[in-house]
Amino acid sequence: MAYDDLREFLAALEKAGQLLRITEQVDAEPDLGAAAAAAARLGDAAPALYFDDITGFTEPRVALNVHGSWANHAIALGLTPNTSVKQQVAEFARRWDDFPTPTRRRDDPPFLANTRTGDDVDLFDVLPLFRLNVGDGGFFLDKAAVISRDPEDPEHFGKQNVGIYRLQVKGPRTLGLQPVPMHDVALQLRVAEEAGHDLPVAIALGNDPAVTIAAGMSLGYDQSEYEMAGALRGEPVPLATAPLTGLDVPWGCEVLIEGRILGGRREFEGPFGEFTGHYSGGRNMPVVEIDRIHHRTDPIFESLYLGMPWTELDYLIGPATCVPLLRQLRADFPEVQAVNAMYTHGLLAIVSTRRRYGGFAKAVGLRALTTPHGLGYCKMVIMVDEDVDPFNLPQVMWALSTKVNPAGDLVQLPNMPVVALDPSAIPQGITDKLVIDATTPVAPDARGHFDQQVIDRPETAAWVRRLTDMLEHQAGGRNHG
Repeated sequence: MAYDDLREFLAALEKAGQLLRITEQVDAEPDLGAAAAAAARLGDAAPALYFDDITGFTEPRVALNVHGSWANHAIALGLTPNTSVKQQVAEFARRWDDFPTPTRRRDDPPFLANTRTGDDVDLFDVLPLFRLNVGDGGFFLDKAAVISRDPEDPEHFGKQNVGIYRLQVKGPRTLGLQPVPMHDVALQLRVAEEAGHDLPVAIALGNDPAVTIAAGMSLGYDQSEYEMAGALRGEPVPLATAPLTGLDVPWGCEVLIEGRILGGRREFEGPFGEFTGHYSGGRNMPVVEIDRIHHRTDPIFESLYLGMPWTELDYLIGPATCVPLLRQLRADFPEVQAVNAMYTHGLLAIVSTRRRYGGFAKAVGLRALTTPHGLGYCKMVIMVDEDVDPFNLPQVMWALSTKVNPAGDLVQLPNMPVVALDPSAIPQGITDKLVIDATTPVAPDARGHFDQQVIDRPETAAWVRRLTDMLEHQAGGRNHG
């Protein structure tokens, strides 16, 4: 099932019992941030939260934790809420085969119901802004799709970037933008600035769930996030044209902001409670000047809570990080079986692989560090055998406990790039990286004594299915009794 906008997705969540409407009046601070953090503590079936009575705002509509559980993530992909994590990642990978799925144009986007220009441009008058964490340096838009084009090849659809970057509200018509140097928007801004130009952008808030997931993926520079979103949702993404910038934008978005990243201008931005579970501090960042704001009548403001993992962000980008890494590694090493990069945006990744020869797993781990995502995020890579499930942490810990000899199984690379938000980086953006080889040595590597490993009886897998069916039947009987 494909959703053309956020409202259809919220309706599907509510139908599945995964949307909780908060009907009593709450304060923007501290209640909204506290409620979002609390939802993150409710586990893998936590609901989305919807608020429409907030002190000080006229008819506000705020949605939080929309992607914030495996149940919600499954519904976003049109799966049943009880679909397992492993099955969701496998289905995510299967749908990758449908990439690219062409987009489709649709007229009369609902965000054109209201347009503000000139002196009427005022973010504070359109959005119910609030701080998520007490140490945030201001109000942030942290779940918006930022759309920009390659200044040197603007007609190339695949090079039109759609990414999620944090945006600090600096004033009624000014935003601070934090682009990581490895991100596509940072590359495009550098090209524009070298030519002495600003970089036009459109910022879409409140999007359909597949667009949001794709916007958080690490794709190749010339791979379209919209065409990936179409593959994930099983049908083309509807797009509209932004009236001022001409950029392709999500047809069903709640709010569309059009403006320019100002070339050569930087202002202090931050701090902000980030995905690392730490405040990121403040630094000089690019500035967006807003020229127009379009919005639906009674727009819904969607926000993403970040803090100590797990939070909504981890559910949102977990499979979206695992699958690109898997596909990029398999392109060079078809022996790779699975990738689990769901921990803190992939700062730690676990890769299972078959081995061609001694030292092979270390080579695969080194390649993981140089993928589009690995360059900025993979700080540690744990390599495990093909019969170790990287999503089964007890199995991974067993491999680490019994397979690793630090004398020869650790590969440390000094002074490698990492996202500046990593609090362990010294200086910011630089770290040593580590590959841990927890695979069984194969010839000519003859270290250790691994020839007497206990393995399951051949009939065990059938018994797992048999016992699972019996337990499900028993639980169904209790529910109907």
